[in-house]
Amino acid sequence: MAYLGENIPKLGFGLMRMPIQNGVIDLDRSNEMVDLFLEGGMTYFDTAPMYHGGKSEELIKAAIVDRYPREKFQLATKVAAWYGPKNAEEAKQAIWTSLKLTGAEYFDFYLLHNIGSTRTKYFYDYGLWDYALELKEKGLVKHVGFSFHDKAELLDEVLTRHPDMEFVQLQINYADWECEAIQSRKCYEVARKHNKPVIIMCPVKGGVLNDKLAPEVKSVFDDAGFTAPYSSWAIRFATSLDGIITVLSGMSTLEQIRENISFVNDFPPLTEKERIIVDKAREVLSSLPSVPCTACDYCVSVCPEGVVIPRILDMLNLEMVYKDPESAKGGYMWETKFGAKASDCTACGKCEEACPQHIGIIRLLGEAASKYE
Repeated sequence: MAYLGENIPKLGFGLMRMPIQNGVIDLDRSNEMVDLFLEGGMTYFDTAPMYHGGKSEELIKAAIVDRYPREKFQLATKVAAWYGPKNAEEAKQAIWTSLKLTGAEYFDFYLLHNIGSTRTKYFYDYGLWDYALELKEKGLVKHVGFSFHDKAELLDEVLTRHPDMEFVQLQINYADWECEAIQSRKCYEVARKHNKPVIIMCPVKGGVLNDKLAPEVKSVFDDAGFTAPYSSWAIRFATSLDGIITVLSGMSTLEQIRENISFVNDFPPLTEKERIIVDKAREVLSSLPSVPCTACDYCVSVCPEGVVIPRILDMLNLEMVYKDPESAKGGYMWETKFGAKASDCTACGKCEEACPQHIGIIRLLGEAASKYE
């Protein structure tokens, strides 16, 4: 049996950060980006109904499907049971809407989107695990799997319960490899244990593992005598892992596409010496001033308001370590979309009593509320 990622190039195009002109997706520039991507030998495009306020799938029709033979590219989209659908019927209708908007006839990869936390129950309530397999039997999708944002223990439970899922999409990058909030390494190892190939998302951690790196981290790469772009280390770390279908990058410029294609085509996998350098860079990153949250979730279990404390603290760290307040604010809005915000904290103190790291959570939530709300 052929390996699922055997004929798919190792760079995938995430269509969530397309160029905007006057508030709408710039079709001419998007066409140029698609052309350059395909000319570079890459073929995998990833979208979701929520990207660009629902306009991403329309872009696919105009920029890809109407301009290229269907067999020249792979296309992935998703269903987010926790976002929008009010019942099973609406959730199951999503595939038909996506097919209509893209004009794609079928999807190569269909994902249950963002399994984890309280979101997981909706996929069971709406019967989407079995429905995805039905879509495959009908030929509307070629492969079914899911994207995942949670702890490795839950991933193990899900894959054990659903061995018929063909792949899993995970957030993996060298900065999050040992992070207890993300558990990149642990989740990757669970996927490997279940013999599931992996699609990698966030390989450059939303774009911060590039020139936004702290000088202390940049010096690790500079002192090693390498002149390649800092983001190349992140892309190569991801593409060097075993069992990978493709590595998604949310690109928004022609230069980003050129660079990322060159990282995949022109650079070999990381050598042992280079892995040591990346490990050192990670160690330096972890040593920078930050909130010492280990995402144990003890605080969440006792919070009467349901504030997603570790995820909010993670956004403060994103700004503190990477000096990227814009990404931190965007991440905060996403993390609190379906849970309580920092400003919902009543300062009851239960979280601080439960915190093994003795973090001043109440003060930090107030800081997050003033920065991001």
